[in-house]
Amino acid sequence: MNSNTKGNVASPKGRGTLPEKAGLEARATAARLLAAVVDRKTSLDGMLDPEHGNPAYLALDPTDRGLVRAIVQSSLRYLPRIEAILDRLLATPLPAGARSLQHVLVTGAAQILYLDIPDHSAVDLAVEMANRDPRNRRFAKLVNAILRRVSRDKAILLEEVSGIACVPSWFEQRLVDAYGRERAISIAEAILEPAAIDLTVKQDPEVWAARLEGRLLPTGSLRLQAFKGAVSELDGYDDGAWWVQDAAACLPAQLFGKTLAGRRVADLCAAPGGKTAQLLLAGAEVVAVEQSANRLRRMQTNLSRLGLSAQTVKSDLLALDAGDGFDAVLLDAPCSSTGTIRRHPDVLWTKSPEDIGKLAEVQGRLLRHAMTLVRPGGLLVFSNCSLDPLEGEMLVENVLSNRSDFAREPVLPENWPGLETAITAKGEFRTTPDMLLPAADGIAGGMDGFYACVLRRLS
Repeated sequence: MNSNTKGNVASPKGRGTLPEKAGLEARATAARLLAAVVDRKTSLDGMLDPEHGNPAYLALDPTDRGLVRAIVQSSLRYLPRIEAILDRLLATPLPAGARSLQHVLVTGAAQILYLDIPDHSAVDLAVEMANRDPRNRRFAKLVNAILRRVSRDKAILLEEVSGIACVPSWFEQRLVDAYGRERAISIAEAILEPAAIDLTVKQDPEVWAARLEGRLLPTGSLRLQAFKGAVSELDGYDDGAWWVQDAAACLPAQLFGKTLAGRRVADLCAAPGGKTAQLLLAGAEVVAVEQSANRLRRMQTNLSRLGLSAQTVKSDLLALDAGDGFDAVLLDAPCSSTGTIRRHPDVLWTKSPEDIGKLAEVQGRLLRHAMTLVRPGGLLVFSNCSLDPLEGEMLVENVLSNRSDFAREPVLPENWPGLETAITAKGEFRTTPDMLLPAADGIAGGMDGFYACVLRRLS
């Protein structure tokens, strides 16, 4: 639920044209941000934050910021293939201490291979970057030679690496273990597709589909065609007629069915507020809980734009006392976010298998506490945007194995036409990025990876 721009000045090959030269400092900043993500496991979202982001990035003008975002995101999205190409072209590996040079080469190659930037600009500015760094100056001719080879032989090189999955090896193995090799390949390829813009509409979705030239999805979302500019400039934004929410992210709040009118509902970990808005529109009396003060303010701003109001509470979830409890509880738990790689390609390079295990333990504690907030007979929806069963199916199975007061309330495929394949044998939702792929109308496809299940507290 945000107003981020969709159409950056930089775009994938074939999806737009960039100015011929956007500046040396933008390229240098992109290389430094890539290093921060890959070498120091720093969140890219944090460094690109318009208020508290990386100082060098914030010092750039809007056009150069867009270029930086595009370079870093493309570098991360295709990193295994880019590195494989560079390995093919380097006669000997770079010295162990030449990490900054590696990032110059990666960002230069990303521009040549995946962005609509004139090749000579990418090459020349990468050479300048090497020359102005005393550690890399002696490699300037090497940078020039390697990137000119990338430019000259790009079609051949891209074909040679087309079979390499653009995910870390550890994550590729987890996909294979969870989904099988064929499906793992499908998911890894879908991750490379640009994410569509999906809207959740307050009312009259058919009318808004016509006004915004989009199409309605089985989730009830409105998917827009690709466009350039800010979402906030679209018709209906100022009137609060809709909000941005991925098609998969809108599912958990819908799993309560049509039983929320007048009910007391807790939305835990509620920011940025998209699910809270859904619950309010369903007629619930919502208590929205968020630990972060900044995220809480963002949620309040979002709800205000939509003309909606909820009771908001700043609290650590594990310290939340619900009094006599809630009729329904939604816990969209903090997780590894591996289902959102299309939008956040840094996730796979800042997380590790150990992180997934630790996050699953945290989610288990949150889920067990959330269970204490549900009145007998009430419903609890647990969800997250992870592709890993350790944070989804396995976690819920483990929690339920020690509880006799909760049971799954199976989601029925016949109630979700068009999404039947996203419902597991146990009646849980499991969406993956290779679902809802592009239709004949040319509108971008796919959806975030999400897990969601419904639990009922027994009377």
